[in-house]
Amino acid sequence: MGSDIGVYGLGVMGKNLAFNLADHGFTVAVYNRSKEKTEALLEEKGALSIRGYTDVETFVTHLNPPRRIFMMVQAGRATDDVIQSLLPYLSSGDVLIDGGNAYFHDTERRAKELELRGIHFLGLGISGGETGARFGPSLMPGGSLRAYTSVAPMLEAIAAKYEDKPCVAYLGEGGAGHYVKMVHNGIEYADMQLIAEVYHLLKHSLNASSDSLASIFDDWNQGELSSYLIEITARILKVKDPESGEPLVDRILDRAQQKGTGKWTAQEALELGVPLSVITEAVYARALSAMKEDRLRAADILAPAVLVEGSPEPSFAEEPGPKTDWIETLRKALYAAKIIAYAQGFAQLKTAGEVYGWQLPLSDIASIWRAGCIIRARLLNDIMHVYADPAFQDHLLLTPLFAKRLKETIPHLRRAVRYGVEKGLSLPALAQALSYYDGLRSAYLPANLIQAQRDFFGAHTYERTDRPGSFHTDWETFHP
Repeated sequence: MGSDIGVYGLGVMGKNLAFNLADHGFTVAVYNRSKEKTEALLEEKGALSIRGYTDVETFVTHLNPPRRIFMMVQAGRATDDVIQSLLPYLSSGDVLIDGGNAYFHDTERRAKELELRGIHFLGLGISGGETGARFGPSLMPGGSLRAYTSVAPMLEAIAAKYEDKPCVAYLGEGGAGHYVKMVHNGIEYADMQLIAEVYHLLKHSLNASSDSLASIFDDWNQGELSSYLIEITARILKVKDPESGEPLVDRILDRAQQKGTGKWTAQEALELGVPLSVITEAVYARALSAMKEDRLRAADILAPAVLVEGSPEPSFAEEPGPKTDWIETLRKALYAAKIIAYAQGFAQLKTAGEVYGWQLPLSDIASIWRAGCIIRARLLNDIMHVYADPAFQDHLLLTPLFAKRLKETIPHLRRAVRYGVEKGLSLPALAQALSYYDGLRSAYLPANLIQAQRDFFGAHTYERTDRPGSFHTDWETFHP
């Protein structure tokens, strides 16, 4: 008897995915270019039905047909190289599954190229990190429907469960799955940045200990802010550095790294013309944090700012007021900003579905993000129910539910941003969330002047408010 499924690539995600598959009764074949990783996994597997191979041909030929192979390798050139190494041993009807964070355009290209050879391709977004891969991730498959049907029982078995329902749903042809995973990661960037900024506000305004801040986040995790990221924030704040006994988070350098999926989300939003300001600012915030040396120099040169030589810049920020009231203000501010960030992500998904012809199931996407993935949150229950209504497929902020919640919480976001701005604290994501809300609810924006400027220097024409059509003015003929 051959193996049910193959896993090519035994890094952290590949190894844990192999264990997860074997846990659910599947016989798993594994291969890694470095045979040491294969040998290490075989020593660790215990009684699990996992078979290791040291050459590609043997690995592939020992799979039951149609052969189904997870590719758990680095996105980009490495994935193309793996496909080329597998192709000589594959037959028509076999299925390749790319479980990496691939760029969706690459997934579309690979799917078309492989379909010409009769090979079915599935771009599978996987969220949940190491623990998710081992015990149940959120899975976002896209590509060949035939490929999905072939592996659906396996994916449903290994996926995270929310109220006994597997967190996996077929999302569409081509690169749909990896696109949804890309936007998931963009929302993740925004969510993390918003939490970090509120942490910054709490720490600055209350001068509170990390233990006190952990208690605040613990409390917040019991209510409408309940989410994986709030939960782990509380846990992080409780950890002490074993060397100094001080909070470990205070010993971590304030220079955040990134792997590119947030950048892709922002770039794609620009291509589609979708305003994705909170997510984009979260990406820029990481880029700014990476400029540590420049920031250290600027801290000496640019601060404290002066209005007149020798006169420090005054601060007009109101003091936070009673501690409990201020904490509640920041809780509501964070909730408002999170609603806006998630709404921007779903607006991008909606537009992408229309542009690329995917018919993305927005309710299902919210549903499969409720467990296993990094952005799982109570908020997704409401988003799922909103989009479950076929009569509503519009912007989330236009629903009565979210419109009401924002009317209740936006004053708190406005107060938090005002305090931060006047105290000189950098709050890019919170500020952009507020600006987006104000822009979206504005019946009038000053874009009329921009259109006049474009027509002045480039004869790009403009529209009028009083009649239809395109118009051009010879602005140079008018003199004051």
